[in-house]
Amino acid sequence: MISLAYSPCPNDTFIFYHLINDKSYPVKEELHDVEKLNEYAFENKFPVTKLSFAAYFKVIENYILLEVGSALGRGCGPILVRKKGSNTNLHNYNCLFVPGLNTTANLLLSLYTNGNHKPEPLRYDKIIPGVTEDDSNLGVIIHEERFTYEKRGLEAVVDLGEWWEESTGNPIPLGAIAIRRDIPKEEALRFQDALKNSLKIAYSEPKPMMDYIKENSQNKDEVVIKSHIDLYVNEFTQNLGKIGHDAITHLLERAVQVGFIPKPKNLELFLGER
Repeated sequence: MISLAYSPCPNDTFIFYHLINDKSYPVKEELHDVEKLNEYAFENKFPVTKLSFAAYFKVIENYILLEVGSALGRGCGPILVRKKGSNTNLHNYNCLFVPGLNTTANLLLSLYTNGNHKPEPLRYDKIIPGVTEDDSNLGVIIHEERFTYEKRGLEAVVDLGEWWEESTGNPIPLGAIAIRRDIPKEEALRFQDALKNSLKIAYSEPKPMMDYIKENSQNKDEVVIKSHIDLYVNEFTQNLGKIGHDAITHLLERAVQVGFIPKPKNLELFLGER
């Protein structure tokens, strides 16, 4: 049996539901907020884990990326928001909330500002309330919050994913699925095959898992949940491919350039396939 950690967000519960419930591969799962998963990855705690790409870059020596399960895409990046009608900006703000210092959201903001911002970490579902309570606050929102922020009285300052896509031509790497390097490669490939099959079944039989997805999601609206899954579970989730590899490698290079991380050892980033 292998320990597996992932977030309660709809894209993750969609991907892992059948792996957990069909028992085709023996796993013990734990669900945590993504920044908590990042912290656990720094401790090398779980053999298989979801984590932000920004955090993965800091644990490359211990983990390698699976070709299946990660969240990359277009039109799905973090958004910097403020209270509607406010003139608050990156040159004039009280608090700037990010969903974790080790998240890709904070890395993208670092690239956008060249490191000239003072982030304050806050759990992702608390950021919108944190911004709405003070006209001088800013926040970087992720996950399903991008579907609800306008209805909740906020407006975009900059779509960081859109900025990344326009400036690089690449999809934005957001959340990674990685396995520890001390797992024998054949075993890692067997797990990857089981995850690929779980995702395949999820597409063909989505209804049985909806109760599980809704139970764990912060937002219980099925329309929002479906929009979340449709946006974050895509062709890159099924297989990173060359475009995904290139986007991840480029984000790593940019993170090193701005000093977000030190240059890592020259290790293979991707597990590969059979």
